[in-house]
Amino acid sequence: MLTLESSNMKIGIVCYPTYGGSGVVATELGKALAKEGHQVHFITYSQPSRLDFFNANLFYHEVSVKSYPLFDYPPYELALSSKMVDVVEHEGLDLLHVHYAIPHASAAYMAREILKAKGIHIPFITTLHGTDITLVGKDATYEPVVTFSINESDGVTAVSEDLKKDTLAHFDIKREIEVIPNFIDMDRFKKQKKEHFKKAICPNDEKLIIHTSNFRKVKRVRDVLDIFKNVNETVPSKLLMVGDGPERYEMEEVCREYRICDDVRFLGKLEAVEEVLSVADLFLLTSEKESFGLAALEAMACEVPVISTNAGGLPELNLNGVSGFTCDVGDIKTMTEKAMHILDDRNLSTFKSNALKRALDFEVSNILPVYESLYNRTLQKTKSKASSLI
Repeated sequence: MLTLESSNMKIGIVCYPTYGGSGVVATELGKALAKEGHQVHFITYSQPSRLDFFNANLFYHEVSVKSYPLFDYPPYELALSSKMVDVVEHEGLDLLHVHYAIPHASAAYMAREILKAKGIHIPFITTLHGTDITLVGKDATYEPVVTFSINESDGVTAVSEDLKKDTLAHFDIKREIEVIPNFIDMDRFKKQKKEHFKKAICPNDEKLIIHTSNFRKVKRVRDVLDIFKNVNETVPSKLLMVGDGPERYEMEEVCREYRICDDVRFLGKLEAVEEVLSVADLFLLTSEKESFGLAALEAMACEVPVISTNAGGLPELNLNGVSGFTCDVGDIKTMTEKAMHILDDRNLSTFKSNALKRALDFEVSNILPVYESLYNRTLQKTKSKASSLI
């Protein structure tokens, strides 16, 4: 691990407090920083879902958004900027790290400029996670603000090389973008002894396949059911569908249509998803776009090989033929064949071992020092710039 040139920092983290990848990564990063002795202040509209343990270095500041008859929509961005200013002033923060460009980067810019007028010079780093660039950011309604906010950030990171390329291709970015991948806490995400659970789901030693997502259209959840239906015709197997979202009801209807309801269970949102992953034999991720694929990494850390598409940043994580296989989006035939190959008892243990080995590359202890180095470099630049103005 890198040694820090400066003492422990006071860091403000802004994120969406939801189950989505950006909120999960931001929260886990804050928890890891707190364990290292840094003081971490979360600033958001509700407590992040994974901010679930006490640490003397962790703080949570709620953004209160008041509704006025004048506004059709509450002005969250203004409330967030004001809260950032308040927390920086009263807690003496050194740096702000905002996750997901919209609207966090523009809110951070506003807060930084307000604080500058008060004689306080604080930098902000923006981490791009995916749909803030590939979906929302490309909307002409938001593009000018997204471009400006990224360019005005004191540091910019992206979670994969693919997302970096996508950002540079669609926005007029003048700043350097540093790729820092998502990471995994191997103390939490590891294979656990849950044989009794496996026996309850697979009483006849069937193979267990799992999919987790927010069941949005981009996840192509029907492809998961198509692959499973094909596999199940030859290999006795069960499928666990973890998560919830707009496509869930339709997928339950597809299960009835395919007559596979007895072999498929919809579990909804699970906090302890690692317990289910611990007994799985294969993970399916059929998305048409993934900037990184955090769900796949969590599976791999629990020794579960992955069949994924080759979209976005997935090939950077899931090594084709090693930790699993990557296939073209919508190629049900190939994904079925590769799934059958992995589930063959002659191959399964090797793929499980390789999945864990690959996940270890993304262990939090490998990634955290990269963020700490970026923080220190950004702070040094800000100090130099502030000194030159005196």
